[in-house]
Amino acid sequence: MAVETGKRYYTRVGTTADQAVVDAGLRSYMLRVYNYMASGVALTGIVAYLVAATPALSAAIFGTPLKWVVILAPIVFVFFFSSKLEKMKASTAHTMFWVFAALMGLSLASAFIVFTGQSIARVFFITAGTFAAMSLYGYTTKRDLSKWGSFLIMGLIGVILASLVNIFVGSSALQFAISVIGVLVFVGLTAYDTQDIKNMYSEHYDSETMSKLSISGALRLYLDFINLFMLLLQFLGIRREE
Repeated sequence: MAVETGKRYYTRVGTTADQAVVDAGLRSYMLRVYNYMASGVALTGIVAYLVAATPALSAAIFGTPLKWVVILAPIVFVFFFSSKLEKMKASTAHTMFWVFAALMGLSLASAFIVFTGQSIARVFFITAGTFAAMSLYGYTTKRDLSKWGSFLIMGLIGVILASLVNIFVGSSALQFAISVIGVLVFVGLTAYDTQDIKNMYSEHYDSETMSKLSISGALRLYLDFINLFMLLLQFLGIRREE
C-alpha cells in the first residue's frame, strides 16, 4: 500500500518477501540515479579538459564576451530544465541532462586553465570522498533531514546571489566567505538530497515516471558534486604560473 505525503511516497509491506522486492527496486532506482550523475560529471570533465587543452577554442570563448554566455548559461539552463522537467518526456529529459552537463563543461574549462592539473585531480578525489560520505549518510540515516531543507535552500540562494555579485565586484574577501559558506551548504545538501531522492521512490510508479525521477535525482546530486568541487578548488587548488 502506498501512502502519499506531499510529494513523497512510502510503501508499507506486509511480508519479508514484499520488503525484499521493494528494497531491490529501491537499490536499482538509486543505482540508476548515481550512474546518471557520475556519467554527467564525466562528460563535464571531458568537455572542460578538451576546451582547456585547445588554445584556439579556449581563447575564442574566454578571450571574448562569449565567456559571459558560457558562465551564465548553465544557471539559466538549470532553472529552465528544473521547471519544465515534470512536463517533459523521459527521453527529452535525458537529452537535456547531457546537454546541460556538456554546457557545464564549457563553463568549467576556465578552472582547467587557471589551476594545475595535479591540484584539480587532488581536489576531485577530495570532493568525491566527501560527497560519497555525505550521500551514504543521507541514504542510511534514520534521522529525518527534511528540517534542513529550508535552511539549506536559503543558504544556496545566498551563495548564488553573492557569486553573481562577485563576478562584477571581484572581492577576494567575499569570494572566501562564499567558498566557506558554500562548502557547508553543499555538504549538507548532498545528504539532504540523497534522503529526499530515496524517499520519493515508489514501486507503484510507471517506467516513464521512474525514468524522469532518476534524471531529476541525478541532476540534484550532479549539482551538489560540481558546486562542492568548484568551491573546494578555490581553497585547495594551485594556480598555474603565468
